[in-house]
Amino acid sequence: MWLRDARRELGLTQAKVAARLRVSQGYLSLLESGKRTASRRLAQRLERVLHVPATALRPRDRSATDPAELANELATLGYEPLGYLDRNVPANPAEVLLSALRSGDLESRLAEALPWVPLRYPDLNWDWLLERAKVHDVQNRLGYVVGLARDLSERQGATAAAKLRELEARLEPSRLAAEGTLCQDSMTQAERKWLRENRPEPAARWNLLTNLTASDLPYAA
Repeated sequence: MWLRDARRELGLTQAKVAARLRVSQGYLSLLESGKRTASRRLAQRLERVLHVPATALRPRDRSATDPAELANELATLGYEPLGYLDRNVPANPAEVLLSALRSGDLESRLAEALPWVPLRYPDLNWDWLLERAKVHDVQNRLGYVVGLARDLSERQGATAAAKLRELEARLEPSRLAAEGTLCQDSMTQAERKWLRENRPEPAARWNLLTNLTASDLPYAA
């Protein structure tokens, strides 16, 4: 439905949009009715031709993302600290975030970027993301990331704060008792011991070994 609505808002016929997308009008009609799904390459052309938001793309449940690919996807989503990178085929922000949370180890600049996703896209497909996070046992990581985004949103007076607070509450009953990290699984035992004693209170509540706070984020200003 969003594809048809986006086309009509621009006052374009199916034939004209199909020509710009380099597909047949019949195939575009199938896309608009939900009987066909767009390939990643076609999704890129759809975004360019119809200005479709990334949140409208259908998310995929995929394995952990290669760090270079994740950096490019964050840049494509509009993350300014990585804006110097090449823009990639657009991906749904919920898909990007889930894939990142499933990573065993992420370099600091990428881990710091994760709270930016819910901060920038508070209307992403949360039902899908929360359900898939529980399937992959990364709900603690997601809860902490959402909490950092909510903290920053409150400081900035953003309207997303209430939505993010609601999401924290939805994740709370599914908190895992097992101790984990925020995508830093290779840390040493000495580091784990230090973090266990010095981590911020929200990290302890989500059973994560991390000292990342909202103040540490490069976009906190």
